[in-house]
Amino acid sequence: MSVRRRSTAAVAFAQTPDTQDNRKPKTGILMLNMEDRRNCQTQLGPLIARRRTPKIQEQYSKIGGGSPIKHWTSMQGEGMVKLLDEMSPDTAPHKFYIGFRYVHPLTEEAIEEMEKDGVERAVAFTQYPQYSCSTTGSSLNAIYRYYSNRVDRPKMRWSVIDRWPTHPLLVECFAEHVKNELLKFPEDKRDDVVILLNRGDPYPQEVGATVQRVMERLGHCNPYRLVWQSRVGPMQWLGPQTDDVIKGLCERGKKNILLVPIAFTSDHIETLHELDIEYGQCGVENIRRAESLNGNPLFMQALADLVNSHLKSNMSCSRQLTLRCPMCTNPTSRLVTFLSLSPCTTPSETLFLFTPVLNE
Repeated sequence: MSVRRRSTAAVAFAQTPDTQDNRKPKTGILMLNMEDRRNCQTQLGPLIARRRTPKIQEQYSKIGGGSPIKHWTSMQGEGMVKLLDEMSPDTAPHKFYIGFRYVHPLTEEAIEEMEKDGVERAVAFTQYPQYSCSTTGSSLNAIYRYYSNRVDRPKMRWSVIDRWPTHPLLVECFAEHVKNELLKFPEDKRDDVVILLNRGDPYPQEVGATVQRVMERLGHCNPYRLVWQSRVGPMQWLGPQTDDVIKGLCERGKKNILLVPIAFTSDHIETLHELDIEYGQCGVENIRRAESLNGNPLFMQALADLVNSHLKSNMSCSRQLTLRCPMCTNPTSRLVTFLSLSPCTTPSETLFLFTPVLNE
């Protein structure tokens, strides 16, 4: 049994044609992503690769043979830049570039292409709505390392969109997909559906903020829980884990569950295999997954709106990005220093610390 197998999944693995024209772009948007995390782990070393590659290859074979992330990112980028050319003619023409961390096209390769194209204004745009050092932070560090190894200053004027967990159109997209999937449950069981919102490794408060906004938009129509997935190995991870929650709900007689990948904007192995196949074997009577945002035109509108607002703000990055993790010792976590070379406005240095008091 599987949770659901998207009929459109197989076509996403095909090579996405380059439909951007050859005009000289004024503004380049670098769409940052990690590619599939499990695929990336084979890059960590020969020992890990030998242990994990056969399992990963088997998982890919079950979802069509490859990762659909590049396909969906290209589709989203195409829709985004078309809208941006209309919304922001002063910064047009716009062109999107894709930058992955461990597979091609690499972030460094995308930067070289942007420089070759003569881009004047460059926006590093994370495709993870909620910021995490291991995802967005890793991609931004790759940009820093690229320029730190060069003697010349960046030719492009850089800025960063580093998080967007509560953007209204993002919330609207998730709410729309949840509502659409709820309608596929039997009508007499629809009100009993428990909504599980899944996430991997972010700052929990930003994911929680997205969940809260989405459920508010849905009018708190069903009970819900935020659960965590993608634990690898024996290391302690954020909890509760999705599989543990599903088993616990089954033991309590809950037979209708809807999974929502709240921080993934495109299908990949964690949605198509872990959610759709692995969790479909947990013995739940009715278990479904909300469709990923993928080619939703409203999501492309959200991306365009984010970039348009960012370009008009003239800010180099969010105020949050200027604050490194207080105990961070990573010597490459200095992208803000690099951004200071750009003439964009630097956020305020004033810091607020919130210290909640818990009732005994």
